[in-house]
Amino acid sequence: MKVCARASAPVLPLVLAIVLIHEAVAAPVATGTGGAVATISAKASESALDILNKGGNAIDAAVAAAATLGVTDPFSCGIGGGGFMVIYLAKDQRVITIDHRETAPAKTSAEWFRQDGKPIDFDTAVASGAAVGVPGTVRGWHEALERYGSMRFNQVLAPAIAVAEQGFTVNPNFNLLLGQNEKKFRQFAPTSELYLHKGKALPSGTLLRNPGMARAYREIAAGGVKAFYEGPIARAIVDAVNKPPVAAGVSVRPGAMRLSDLANYEARIRPALHSTYRGYDLYGMPLPSSGGATVAHALNILEGFDLKALPRARAEHLYLEASRLAFADRNAYLADPEYVDAPLAGMLSKEFAAQRRALIRPDRAAPGAVAAGDPYAFQSDPSVPLRPQPRASLRLAPESAHTTHLTVSDKEGNVVAYTFTIESWGGSGIVVPDYGFLLNNEMTDFDFEGPHPNVPEAGKRPRSSMAPTIALKNGKPAFSIGSPGGSTIITTVLQTVVNYVDLGMPMDQAVDAPRLSQRNASETSVEPGFGGSAQARALEGFGQRWEAAPEEIGAANALVFNPDGTVTAVSEGKRHGVGTALVQRRGH
Repeated sequence: MKVCARASAPVLPLVLAIVLIHEAVAAPVATGTGGAVATISAKASESALDILNKGGNAIDAAVAAAATLGVTDPFSCGIGGGGFMVIYLAKDQRVITIDHRETAPAKTSAEWFRQDGKPIDFDTAVASGAAVGVPGTVRGWHEALERYGSMRFNQVLAPAIAVAEQGFTVNPNFNLLLGQNEKKFRQFAPTSELYLHKGKALPSGTLLRNPGMARAYREIAAGGVKAFYEGPIARAIVDAVNKPPVAAGVSVRPGAMRLSDLANYEARIRPALHSTYRGYDLYGMPLPSSGGATVAHALNILEGFDLKALPRARAEHLYLEASRLAFADRNAYLADPEYVDAPLAGMLSKEFAAQRRALIRPDRAAPGAVAAGDPYAFQSDPSVPLRPQPRASLRLAPESAHTTHLTVSDKEGNVVAYTFTIESWGGSGIVVPDYGFLLNNEMTDFDFEGPHPNVPEAGKRPRSSMAPTIALKNGKPAFSIGSPGGSTIITTVLQTVVNYVDLGMPMDQAVDAPRLSQRNASETSVEPGFGGSAQARALEGFGQRWEAAPEEIGAANALVFNPDGTVTAVSEGKRHGVGTALVQRRGH
């Protein structure tokens, strides 16, 4: 949605002799010398700039943008879900992460999505109370603000409350997503009432207000984190999960969530996963997100090739094959570290990457899925004794491609890369009555069949692919990158890094380039229009093959910290209705 950005009067100490303004018109690329933000929503980016202009830092602005995205992009994120936040703290010169991934309710078992000895239908599992994990978003925001922010909920939620109360105009992309969710949304009465008209998607041009979500935000602003996890909102969540508010004649699987599941929910402050690539220090999410580890593993494999010296087609062929190998290892070993002793040190070792690299034919793609390697042989920590045998034939559960990513920096040099989600487009489809937000279907991110590291267990966090990433060079921020897209998040981040670092593309071109997602399959996912192109034909010469049904892949947002001290914010130039990048500018 294209919205003109409003100039804001400076609310900064006069001694700074600085006026901060932002771009007059929303656009997917912007450069300036103050704070910066890139999101997929103009109103969310404006909310972040508003907070920065009022003296907030990047953490405050990230929460403000996220809260607004919960209103304007409710199908991909919101307080009914969870996420992963990576933060660079300029004063301390360190990177930390906040894991606020949803958790399985206490009554969960490995048989959660099985019936009569067989896994249930995936779509049936999604649209149900059983799909809902304990939401972590509000707890994550609380930890971020309390530990690293300078504002509180009543300040950072104000812009989102205004958008929810005053409404926003349904644009063609919003209408498209509603149309894709009509069948699911019709099953739940409060969802139909909010997002459908006579069972059909609200048309473009409709002014959509969400007083229920405004109410939820106001209660959190007034009562803090406890208002969500212990108050009336918590009771409404539990009721909606255990007795889904279905339309007449509809029946769905109920969940088994208790108030104690919400009251006991904890976010995790985890050290960032650190890797290196061609002079950059990359910091991403550790487990239970597989994103950081899989991106790092693939880059370790690619580091042994001089991609800059190769023709583009050969470099992209090698990218696809490195991704194939990395996904084989990811699928076999990675899951919630509080439940599974994953051989992470071995998987991230340069020596293991060299062994895997040797399997790549520079002139020919693997004919299909490849077997996982043995990272245990490179595990320097002897405390991981279990060596599960990977089951290559095991069918993994589908992973939804719908999430959102935002990134923010401030004038002090703090940086946030934040990916959060409610899983599928529209999550479980259940809007919490009277509170206007959709509940996640994160439980379907577990694998329905075992034995496998990622089967459901009580209190467990389902494995994720989210990969918010901050890159440093010579100890200073160089760029940030992240994307939605389920398991294609990993390939979107990986390919964008390769485009930017190895192929020398400016970040906007690196983001906008056609995306290719190889996730250890016989065919590679591509976007509409790619098949038949010169680029496709060149890769087909290496034996690469494409899926028959192309779909848009990801919706990335990035920041680049330029050598001259400016920062460039980059959002999508064509995907997801075009994103919005805004910057502050310093002037006397």
